[in-house]
Amino acid sequence: MSEAHSATPKTPRKPRKPSALTKAGYEALAEFRSELRAFLAFSEKAAVEAGLTPQQHQLMLAIMGAPGRESLSIGEIAERLLVRHHTIVELVDRLVDLGLVARAADPSDGRKIQVVLTRNGKATIDKLSSIHVEELNNIKPTLRKLLKVVETRPRTLSDD
Repeated sequence: MSEAHSATPKTPRKPRKPSALTKAGYEALAEFRSELRAFLAFSEKAAVEAGLTPQQHQLMLAIMGAPGRESLSIGEIAERLLVRHHTIVELVDRLVDLGLVARAADPSDGRKIQVVLTRNGKATIDKLSSIHVEELNNIKPTLRKLLKVVETRPRTLSDD
């Protein structure tokens, strides 16, 4: 035995935990991530073609999609878009300049401002949302495939 080999102690390997996914599961997950990235690229392109930044589109969608409401506060929008308050103020300023949103006093607290879509804003988000739904329908088979794999995979200890 040479000195180089005897000087390097072998450490025992820890047993490898079995994977939570099968090969088919990894394939479905990889395909899903690819489709998701393609959908996001599609969404960004659609927003730009409509004259918006992707964040402006997301802001308008957050307002239109607010459950049971027609407006959101700056803070609520920031929370939904996962960005800072001042970033939303800048986005709202640009959308006001484009005539797509308006600021309105909060009826329950006049010190707060609510952001609402204008008629043009609603028409813009309607158009964008319509083409997004079409694109989602295109990736529906991949989503179903992933769900089927996830629903049928064996349970692991981490599932409990």
